Amino acid sequence: MATKPSRELETFPNPAADRDYEIEFDCPEFTCLCPLTGQPDFAKLHISYIPGDLCLELKSLKLYLWSYRDEGAFHEKVTNQVLDDLVAAANPRFMEIRAEWNVRGGITTWVTASHTDEEWENS
Repeated sequence: MATKPSRELETFPNPAADRDYEIEFDCPEFTCLCPLTGQPDFAKLHISYIPGDLCLELKSLKLYLWSYRDEGAFHEKVTNQVLDDLVAAANPRFMEIRAEWNVRGGITTWVTASHTDEEWENS
C-alpha cells in the first residue's frame, strides 16, 4: 500500500447497505498552505456520512488528506473540494464536512459543506 500522499480514494462495499447508519471521522491534523502567504493553515475536519453502496477506506482517506499539505487553497475552496471528491468516490446518501480552521490573524473560521443524494432525500 502507498506511503505517500495520493488523491486516489478507495472504497469497499457497504456491509449494511439496506440500513441508514452514520459513519464519522475526526481528522485533527489537516494541513494546507495559505494561497496568499504560503504559510501553513491547520484545520480539524469532521466528516460525517450515511453510506450508500460504498464506504470510504480509511488509509486512502488519510493519504488523500495528506495530499493537501503543500497545496495553496482558501478555506472555503478546500473544504468544498474535499466534499466533492469524497462524494464522487463513495456516492453517499448524505455527507457533511465541518472544517474548523485554526486562528489566523485573530480570526477562527468554520466552514461546513454538505451533500444529500436526491433519491435518498425523496424516499
